[in-house]
Amino acid sequence: MAPQRVGVPSAGTPTDQAAPALPVLGGKKSSYRERVADALRAALIAGELRPGEVYSAPALAGRFGVSATPVREAMLDLVKEGLVDTVPNKGFRVTAVTEKQLDEYTHIRSLVEIPTTVSLAATADPVSLEALRPAAREIVSAAAAGDLIAYVEADTRFHLGLLALAGNAHLVEVVGDLRGRSRLYGLTALLEGGRLLASAQEHLEILETLLSRDENAVREVMSRHLGHVRGQWAARE
Repeated sequence: MAPQRVGVPSAGTPTDQAAPALPVLGGKKSSYRERVADALRAALIAGELRPGEVYSAPALAGRFGVSATPVREAMLDLVKEGLVDTVPNKGFRVTAVTEKQLDEYTHIRSLVEIPTTVSLAATADPVSLEALRPAAREIVSAAAAGDLIAYVEADTRFHLGLLALAGNAHLVEVVGDLRGRSRLYGLTALLEGGRLLASAQEHLEILETLLSRDENAVREVMSRHLGHVRGQWAARE
């Protein structure tokens, strides 16, 4: 039997699911509003919130087990980022991302993330790399549990944490913004087809190649990994 997928209901849709724990990205201390925004952003990236559909703050609040106020404030933050639009008296509509935009986002990420990660094979402290292993394992656990929101949240924390080891905060900010604008609609199909776990395990492979100081292996696995972003992970159906 396929694993259960944690979803975010559309406007007005009740849910009897237990509210998930809200994520904390990068180990930082965040306000509840920021944590709600992180969770909503992850749901949006994973395709749990679909382009063109309108979602009300009360419905989303029920999903996350919080009041509507922090959800509404978090959605207004996403409006500023261009990820959703306000719909007067109804809620928020997720903005669409074109294929061309996805191609551009992935191209920029490849130009930045691959060489930066390869460089870490020579410069990163093994202790700092090992500190990312729990996040890599959380990605695998989320895939096994069928929790796409947790998958995207842990994936974001892992990759931004990895890039942070290069010591360039602006680079991390740029990649974080690009990741927030990406869409991984294909994760649902991978989950239902039983293939998401194999993709999740690539994060552990990235760590192992970095720890072995094998730059060629790091380049290969990172190129393959980012290739999924515009391949099977982004497929709309």
